[in-house]
Amino acid sequence: MSKSDLSDRRKARVRLALRKNAGGRPRLSVFRSSKQIYAQIIDDARGVTLASASSLEKDSRGTLKTGADKAAAKHIGELIAKRAVEAGVSEVVFDRGAYMYHGRVKALADGAREGGLKF
Repeated sequence: MSKSDLSDRRKARVRLALRKNAGGRPRLSVFRSSKQIYAQIIDDARGVTLASASSLEKDSRGTLKTGADKAAAKHIGELIAKRAVEAGVSEVVFDRGAYMYHGRVKALADGAREGGLKF
């Protein structure tokens, strides 16, 4: 199996567990690349993105040194939480994708919790 096949299997396994335990809550999905980090709040029942934030946005690029560190991830977590609360979302399930809950992914989750999201 290739590396991407294994990653897809991990991602599917995590999403299946989330779907079972979501209880109708939207999903906070994280994607991290080597240089940036992205977050979306997705309502899977309707297939709609409710809020999104990334380290590529103009206001984020001005305040962050780089998009590839824990400080940037925490900032994006706080930003996605603020936008989610504005959209009327207070509880989500955290979708880490195929990534370990460690480093930048954990920093984003902590920032989202500090911003007011519950998961």
